[in-house]
Amino acid sequence: MSTREPERLRSLDICSGAGGLALGLEQSGFDPVLLLDNRDVACRTLRANRPSWNVHEGNLLDFDPAEHTQTYDVDLLSAGLPRVKATATVHRRDSDAEIELLRATMYLLHGVQPRALLIENVPDLVTRDTYRSIREYVAEELSHLGYRHRWFVLNAADHGVPQTRRQGILVAFKGDAMDRFVEPIPTTPHHGTVGEALVESMAARGWADAKRWAAQADQPAPTLVGGSWERGGADLGPTGSKRAWARMGVDGATVADEVPDEDFRWDPELGRPGMMPLTVAQAALLQGFPPTWRIEGRKTAMYRQVGHASPPPVGRALGTAVATALRGRQDSGNDDRPGAR
Repeated sequence: MSTREPERLRSLDICSGAGGLALGLEQSGFDPVLLLDNRDVACRTLRANRPSWNVHEGNLLDFDPAEHTQTYDVDLLSAGLPRVKATATVHRRDSDAEIELLRATMYLLHGVQPRALLIENVPDLVTRDTYRSIREYVAEELSHLGYRHRWFVLNAADHGVPQTRRQGILVAFKGDAMDRFVEPIPTTPHHGTVGEALVESMAARGWADAKRWAAQADQPAPTLVGGSWERGGADLGPTGSKRAWARMGVDGATVADEVPDEDFRWDPELGRPGMMPLTVAQAALLQGFPPTWRIEGRKTAMYRQVGHASPPPVGRALGTAVATALRGRQDSGNDDRPGAR
């Protein structure tokens, strides 16, 4: 039996953001030929962590694969698209920007002809009737292009991320790889907690109560929300999330510059003055980023990138499942990869 490492696969990653999905896919065997994002700060984050990656700053609506022929016939087109709103519709002339990006992804699929497609978005896109027209549009486009597809929902907490984060997933394949695709199964019998994930960082500046705080922060984090790029400062999410954070003794209404020092008095009964906010680096740990992953920009822009990111461990689980399906025929001596252009 051969112990040789499987050949690495090629991907095109769009709306890459801070690189959470791309990092997870890299860990599962995919090397990106190009990553696309329209924000300078996100592109700087990608380049800071992976100088060898081919990062292209530009709008997906304007991206022409004919000018980037290395993207033709990649194994996977992956996309962490901005969250689609239920009020948007693909048939309306004034469709929301998120729907325009979804349509652009379908156009790009036609131009690039990848063997597989992976899109991550809100869980409601998969489950709610209000998104039916969007799902029908996607199904029609994929069928026209010769892809079979599947929608499903997974929770990042089931895959080693200390956060309750339900994600809507679309996968599609050409050929018979869809028959071999198996949705990632939960790998974490014990969901990680906020306290477990952050106790070391909370004690980094000598705060004596770090372990006591961590012991009561015994739940996964609520879903981190990046918020709007156009307005507002950085915080940990809507009112319900802030209440959940307060029950763990965390001020969710802001983001800190530093972790508590040895003089900090933790007393949630005092309200916000007695609770500590999290730092951007701590939020990144709750998203499953490794501590070495650098987020570029000023604090609010840094937090936006983290809050909008797809957790890398989820990307790894999805990438492993997609790679296994794609390699099925190759491992048996056949290759269903389209011919190079």
